Amino acid sequence: MSDVFDWPAFLPEFHREATAAGFSPTLLHETESGPIHAWERPGHGPVVYLSAGIHGDEPAGPMAMLRLLKEGFFATDHHWLICPALNPNGLACHVRENADGHDLNRDYLAFKSEEARCHAAWLDRQPTPALFVSLHEDWESSGFYLYEINLSGSPTETAHRILDAVSPWFHPEPGPEIDGHTCHEPGWIYHSAEPDLPESWPEAIYLAKKGCPLSFTFESPSSSPLEPRIASLAAGVRAACEYLD
Repeated sequence: MSDVFDWPAFLPEFHREATAAGFSPTLLHETESGPIHAWERPGHGPVVYLSAGIHGDEPAGPMAMLRLLKEGFFATDHHWLICPALNPNGLACHVRENADGHDLNRDYLAFKSEEARCHAAWLDRQPTPALFVSLHEDWESSGFYLYEINLSGSPTETAHRILDAVSPWFHPEPGPEIDGHTCHEPGWIYHSAEPDLPESWPEAIYLAKKGCPLSFTFESPSSSPLEPRIASLAAGVRAACEYLD
């Protein structure tokens, strides 16, 4: 597999695979580099929301979403909501920010960007997810790690299952501190439902404030080849969703 993310080819391929899997798109916003679509497939099970591509220099997340579609992962009767590519301009240019220089994953309170504003408006129209998983990458790490936000107040065993599922590709990022956060365990940051900076809300904080009881943000090491990053993120999603009631 090439380590180059082909953004123009990704959009029609994802559209084709998602439609074949029974998903319906909603256009959230049109950018100069392509549309932002949210995809939904209703079901009788718990609502699960997955997102990726909010940082344009992190292509493994969108590609992991596409892989999960191709592998038939969404065959379960959960109510699926997925946003695979929240930053088309960044993905097209292979840069973190949008075309106006905004980090979209710090814009879920101030809403300076049209992308975050339209996305949040769509989220507000959806049922509150039972689980939210966000796919990211970190160029500074050598291993895999995750953030858990849990409104119950207690860490879940699911985090162990995720790290175990990812272990064929990456070891847990060692602690005792990752990205300025104290580790609960290696590769596992147990984060409060409050932002690190009061005015800079990421998507996960916005979902927590909406009442989403459990979320995981995955970080694969972007200095590694693309294929294991994709595989590890897809494996983490499978593990996170496996034990939903």
